[in-house]
Amino acid sequence: MDGRIPRRRSVQALGRRPRSDRGSHSLPPEIVGAIEGLALRRPAPTIAFIHRRIGAVALDRGIPAPGYTTVRAVVAAIDPGLRTIALEGDAAYRDRFELVYRRTASRANEQWQCDHTELDIEIVDAAGTRARPWLTVVLDDYSRFVAGYTVFTGAPTALQTALALHQAVQRKKHPAWPLMGLPDLLYSDHGADFTSTHLERVCLDTHIRLIHSLPGVPQGRGKIERFYPPHHHRRAPAASSRFHPARHPRDPGDGTDDDPRAARHSPGAVHR
Repeated sequence: MDGRIPRRRSVQALGRRPRSDRGSHSLPPEIVGAIEGLALRRPAPTIAFIHRRIGAVALDRGIPAPGYTTVRAVVAAIDPGLRTIALEGDAAYRDRFELVYRRTASRANEQWQCDHTELDIEIVDAAGTRARPWLTVVLDDYSRFVAGYTVFTGAPTALQTALALHQAVQRKKHPAWPLMGLPDLLYSDHGADFTSTHLERVCLDTHIRLIHSLPGVPQGRGKIERFYPPHHHRRAPAASSRFHPARHPRDPGDGTDDDPRAARHSPGAVHR
């Protein structure tokens, strides 16, 4: 061996070695706390503002002022969840960071979802009063088939929910509507009609587990929400409103499971 350094090793030796203390700092804990406290104020200040304020604080205490890069590194190291809840509030934190248990069924009749919506049509009832009807749908979580539904006027009640649930468990006469039986679980929002004693008694008698989503936390009910068209969630303009005279309950086309048109549309309303 002639004692010469191999070419590859000599090139590597010319490179700058990373500092052993890279990514760390020696700031006093009170200065770090002051930087984090400023960074979590509303509205969120700029790094330059925080650097100027911390420089003044360090000068008053007779300690060296941290550099701009060090201040920026301390701000960047703040927990993202803490920054979100401090700067944007609880709702933003929940939407971004909370682990939401999204209920997904592995078979039919394992879980049903139920919800109401006010339709964007107006009818004239038997008394001659114009009203917008409501639609209550019971949806199978696995197949996205409509298990049962009811259409009515007036505010949603536990009775209307129970009627839709009653139709859902019954055998339908139309062959294209095969879904029936009892679900293991009924999942709904936290409305007064879903938390009523009447519905709890119905589910208790039929051995259905009733679960409600948390107030203000709609995650997990996306399937039933997507079933309703977007325009059903807002009132139709008065100029384009449609008026329909109310049918007698025994007339053909009354929306029961004997009506082929209702049976044809309901099981076909499958949304992925």
